[in-house]
Amino acid sequence: MATVKFFLGIVCLALAGSDSLPGGDSINLRQDPALADRKRLLQVAEKELGVRERSGKNDGPRVAGYLSYVNVPEGNAWCAAFVSWVFGQAGYPVPRTAWSPALFPLSKRTKEIMPAVVFGIYFSHLKRIAHCGLVERQAGDWMVTIEGNTNPAGSREGDGVYRKRRHLKAVKYFADWAKRKGVEDEN
Repeated sequence: MATVKFFLGIVCLALAGSDSLPGGDSINLRQDPALADRKRLLQVAEKELGVRERSGKNDGPRVAGYLSYVNVPEGNAWCAAFVSWVFGQAGYPVPRTAWSPALFPLSKRTKEIMPAVVFGIYFSHLKRIAHCGLVERQAGDWMVTIEGNTNPAGSREGDGVYRKRRHLKAVKYFADWAKRKGVEDEN
């Protein structure tokens, strides 16, 4: 009997996985199209995990694609370009910027931490947001993210697209660009 319950549990998890966000938050995509958009954004970002710079100088074919999307040449920092590219691939006209502070206008800021919300880390020596990425899910006081131009140590001068675990205290702002698709007044 225990074997049957175990098997049924696996089957139920497999079926639920088709309508769940990363982290196992079960949703009904037919009832909430906004959550479907968030899932699509994270699927686009997730497919980029493993992208690496060619020489460690903000270069390489995929990095060039992210930067090209925001009309910036290869060799520039690309965390915000990556975020913008992800939104573009999911059908959003904005954001479209390579400047991470531009991802946090007052009209987009939120305190709600949910999938596909953009996070920004403030660097005091630069006196600005200087790194950003996408929240995949929250786990207590931590969040799991997908971000570009980082590395296993979490640097803002990294070499690729990684899934990271960051403490909420490290984040200055969150911005929800998925909430209102197609806003034309920003960027």
